[in-house]
Amino acid sequence: MEPGIRRTMTTSAIDYSVLIPFYNEAGNVEALIGEVAAALDGEQWELVAVDDASTDNTGDELNAAANVHPQLRVVRHRGNYGQSAAICSAADAARGEWLITLDGDGQNDPADIPGLLSVAREHGANTMVCGHRVSRQDSGLRRLSSIVANGVRARLLGDATPDTGCALKIIRRSTFMALPRFNHMHRFLPALVIRNHGEVISVAVKHRPRRHGTSKYGVWNRLWVGIVDLAGVIWLQRRGLSNDKYLEPKE
Repeated sequence: MEPGIRRTMTTSAIDYSVLIPFYNEAGNVEALIGEVAAALDGEQWELVAVDDASTDNTGDELNAAANVHPQLRVVRHRGNYGQSAAICSAADAARGEWLITLDGDGQNDPADIPGLLSVAREHGANTMVCGHRVSRQDSGLRRLSSIVANGVRARLLGDATPDTGCALKIIRRSTFMALPRFNHMHRFLPALVIRNHGEVISVAVKHRPRRHGTSKYGVWNRLWVGIVDLAGVIWLQRRGLSNDKYLEPKE
């Protein structure tokens, strides 16, 4: 990750690290962090928020929230490096065994986190649990574009995930840290986990209308980079190695 990131580190036993990238999400910060705190009440958790060089009051709102929630730690990027870089910065700073990712726009409902955690605990260490937004609260054009994109991606990558665009995901930190990193990797996490011989499980979750601000993604600014990224992930899949051929044959 880019140097110039500020982190405040403390030491304690942490089970869950919630990772939230924020870029110009003023008005959404306080409520979202409060909902995370309510969802994980009674657990050992932290929230690593990444301010990806916001130009509005997001940074001030994160500072104010840190005074209220001792579990909150803020990572600050010197430039706007994008969602994948923010997630990776947060994962690098995280101390929990499990990583829980959310978008900073408040459209994911943190109340769904306990349900996904219960599924994650029932499966092996190399498992990722993904939210599946069964009732999207977006425009018709965005819903249509997501249906097409998810269909193409699933067909070409075999990622067995109906909604890779849902930011609500749970994965062990050790599993995440073993994945290859590249710009826009967050869109392909299920395929990357499967490439590393992992399992991906989708669970239905709620989806809410955006309360403040505007989306940072549109149909067209996703299309062309998505095509290039898709080709790159296909290449990675074909370059993947199977450990089986290095093992001694059984007697």
